[in-house]
Amino acid sequence: MDALGGLRVLDLSRGFSGALVSQFLADYGAEVIHIESPEGDGLREQPAYYFWQRGKKSVSLDLSSEAGRTSARRLAESTDILIETYRPGVAERMGLGYDDLCEANPSLLYASITGFGRKGPYANLKGYEGLVMAKMGGMGHSGNMAGRPGPAFPTAPFNSFSGAQTLLQGIFAALFVRERTGRGQRIDTSMVQGMAAHDPWDWFLRLVAERYPEAFKTTPPFSDTGIPMQSFAFRLLVCLTRDGHWLQFSQTSPHLFKDFMTTLGLDWMWDDPEWSSAPEFETEEKRERFWEYMLEAARSKTLEEWQQLFEEYPNVWAEVYRSTRELLDHPQMRHNGHVIEVDDPRVGSTTQLAPMVRLSKTPGRVQSPAPEPGEHTDEVLSSLGAAARRPTAERSEPLPQRPLEGVTVLEFGLYYAAPFGPAILADLGARVIKIEPKTGEPMRHIMPFPDAGAVKSLQGKESVVVDVATPEGRKVIHELIGAVDIVMMSYRAGVSKKHGIDYATLSAINPDLIYLNAPGYGTDGPCGRKPAFAPTIGAGSGMGQLQAGPSIPYRADLSLAEIKPMSLRLGTAAQAPGNADGFSALGVGTALLLGLVARERTGVAQEMLTSMLCTTAFALSEDCIEYEGRAARPLPDAELYGLSALYRLYEAEDGWVFLATPQEAEWKALCAALAPHVDLASDARFEDSKRRAENDAALIACLIEVFRKRPAADWERDLVALDIGCVEVANGPISRATMDDPITRDAGFLTEVVHPSFGRHRRLAPLATLSLTPGKARPACLFGQHTESLLRELGYEDEAIEKLEADGVIICFRD
Repeated sequence: MDALGGLRVLDLSRGFSGALVSQFLADYGAEVIHIESPEGDGLREQPAYYFWQRGKKSVSLDLSSEAGRTSARRLAESTDILIETYRPGVAERMGLGYDDLCEANPSLLYASITGFGRKGPYANLKGYEGLVMAKMGGMGHSGNMAGRPGPAFPTAPFNSFSGAQTLLQGIFAALFVRERTGRGQRIDTSMVQGMAAHDPWDWFLRLVAERYPEAFKTTPPFSDTGIPMQSFAFRLLVCLTRDGHWLQFSQTSPHLFKDFMTTLGLDWMWDDPEWSSAPEFETEEKRERFWEYMLEAARSKTLEEWQQLFEEYPNVWAEVYRSTRELLDHPQMRHNGHVIEVDDPRVGSTTQLAPMVRLSKTPGRVQSPAPEPGEHTDEVLSSLGAAARRPTAERSEPLPQRPLEGVTVLEFGLYYAAPFGPAILADLGARVIKIEPKTGEPMRHIMPFPDAGAVKSLQGKESVVVDVATPEGRKVIHELIGAVDIVMMSYRAGVSKKHGIDYATLSAINPDLIYLNAPGYGTDGPCGRKPAFAPTIGAGSGMGQLQAGPSIPYRADLSLAEIKPMSLRLGTAAQAPGNADGFSALGVGTALLLGLVARERTGVAQEMLTSMLCTTAFALSEDCIEYEGRAARPLPDAELYGLSALYRLYEAEDGWVFLATPQEAEWKALCAALAPHVDLASDARFEDSKRRAENDAALIACLIEVFRKRPAADWERDLVALDIGCVEVANGPISRATMDDPITRDAGFLTEVVHPSFGRHRRLAPLATLSLTPGKARPACLFGQHTESLLRELGYEDEAIEKLEADGVIICFRD
């Protein structure tokens, strides 16, 4: 039984984000019909094409012709879900917009992802990954990755993957509504919204500094001389081993850092008045000395010696900075079954990622290898002459106000990588009850302003503080579980079973329970009990090495003066401008909704698994397929300007621009636009794409001279007016664009809520917009704010509540 069996998807998309959406749907049983132009999809030139397009059918249609558009419209009449990635207005001009199709097919779910949204100053800008990143401030945010001044090019496809996840979430929410009502609707999201999901707290700190400019000031991560300004750099230490391996630690909590200091042999500092405040120090000189102590201690050991310490001290853990091509061999990926073999008739046996979410009863599967161009054209188009297949729903309930109205989620999780997933469902109307430990969600205390670190992950939730380690606490959970639809569990392996909140225990009480395990690594296996945070997963997945580029040395003879800047560059590359927490949280949101839709469509409730490591692998999937003769993927230059002359950062007279004109059809327009400054059109070195690739360095040199002649803002104004992808690079960080820029404000991506203590403030609106059943943004909760009301809901009287509180089982919020 397939979770999405019987659904037909018409995929009109181009590029990575749309391909990921339809691949996900195909992996869980949907019939995906991908419309390709007669020339074929441009993704076919990529080594990962055989992964991205697996399980789909290929139909060749020329949508520039009326005949091709007519065939597409007729296919849409029998389609459940349509995916498109055109700029606003393009599908409508072809007669393939939502309003053109929904009359003939009222059950149609019409899903769109744009670069910048449907309104605002950048709505009609081309949706290239690099252009979105440049305008979001992501290149300025990532400047510390490069060993030079100025912005840097992030190689990981943060915008595309994240936008794909927000579109999947919108699709599943709309599908859940359609299963009950029979009604289709339009779903909209953007790459900007997906990228904005990555920032856990910087956006809120900006609001705090804005409101209290004298009392609270944000601190940059590094001084002008490259010295850490915050203790995070020490908790998230990047260091070199004695045998030349770079390691990424993530000892964020006090108990984790304490054990880390012991393994470094620096625990003597706790008794030394000069160092006992570690890792917090007031002066730059003290922070630098402490940093040097740590780096020297770390490189006194080989990788093997560190691995032995990891076994002796379970709270201490580091990932090796591996390459993305090595990710498929990560022992936890293999243990979890996240890696499979798929035979392809063109390239033979391939090793690639299994479906992203592991479902116990309706598992995903690869239905077929990637198709040849137009392989299914005759088969699919011939069916148009038969009796039309019409999407139907057995139920016709009234439309709910919110898509997940009536759904209850119970959350057991800490930090951001999993807990922001249920917050996405809260925005879509679900009731999300967060079970907090008595010490509170750690992110409430991670920043100097109370609760600032946790506001985003707590949005729309109810906070219930119950000690699940006590019999009385477990009793409360077991009484509650009968009214719960979904449990999200992200504790380390073994914790849920120890406390009687594992799937076997809870599903015995509520057989209709959907239970998602969302750990860093897995529920068991070689790394299941290891602490996982964004930087460690960034290193272990290969993202850090990929983004830092080829200029990082991997050898043992580096001096301390050489190690320090490389440490900062790698640390930035592993978690900027987005990070594994953001990828994972979005993946959790998608997985929770997949489980809900699977139960709604099949009647099957089940246990599921996703992990930070696997979800990040999907974001990096361009490197997560191997086969004999596989070509290398394009990589940035050593100084992180970009991928080629036509997809690259350039310094302007004032500021920087990012140029994105990689397509052959864009070359003539660029030549004409730059003709007053340089004659590219008649230069034999650049006469076709092959010659341009051969002479890429020469073309870069020409364009460097051209772009230096005018300010970046002038280049953007004039070239964008000609529909050429060239924009002024916005200042970082991402949080600036999220809260203070037309890119979100004028696009309608912001809203306001009233926090119970902070008051009215801006926040992101729901990440996907559903035309008939929109979500609603709600504020974050206070610690224990809903403990008492929930207990009363379960039938507890004053005396029982007072006793639980007196016994330390619960904490209730008191004004």
